[in-house]
Amino acid sequence: MKRLMKRIILGLLLWFSLHLVIITIDGLLDKKQVADVGVVLGNKVETDGRPSDRLRSRLEKAVELYKEGYFARVIVSGGVGVEGFDEAKVMKQYLVQKGLPEEAIIVDSQGLNTFMTAQNTHAIMKDLHLQSATVITQFYHISRTKLAFHQAGIDPVYSAHADYFEWRDLYSLFREFFAYYKYLLFQTP
Repeated sequence: MKRLMKRIILGLLLWFSLHLVIITIDGLLDKKQVADVGVVLGNKVETDGRPSDRLRSRLEKAVELYKEGYFARVIVSGGVGVEGFDEAKVMKQYLVQKGLPEEAIIVDSQGLNTFMTAQNTHAIMKDLHLQSATVITQFYHISRTKLAFHQAGIDPVYSAHADYFEWRDLYSLFREFFAYYKYLLFQTP
């Protein structure tokens, strides 16, 4: 019995480790293709109303890809954080300041989490007769975001990661293992 428990624990640790490697590789190897729309997932807005460094890096990636012609429209998705700012509106303002035309930016202020962003994006894309999307977020969040978008009925889904790393990302990567399987098993439309 003791030997069986050791094998089970070892198997679970190997599965966990392998999945973290897969999440990391999937997140760092951008899958850039021309898509109908880019989708920037929200994150913290500072108390002075500026995007946090993490959010700004996502927005900078969207600006880069927009200017390179990977998509002609951008959906910015987020909610109102504890700081009191609508993330999506702050994101739109930032993109306009960076030269993107206002009419190219669609605001989703109800994207309170990845699942809701996927659902809202699907509805927006359906209304506008769009099919393909490029998701832009942190590297560790890419796999779960693509899963949520596929579950919402969006296909194909491409990806690009923000060029921003901090030590906190290791904790976030650890957490993504559990979040991914939660979405896989329990988050269905």
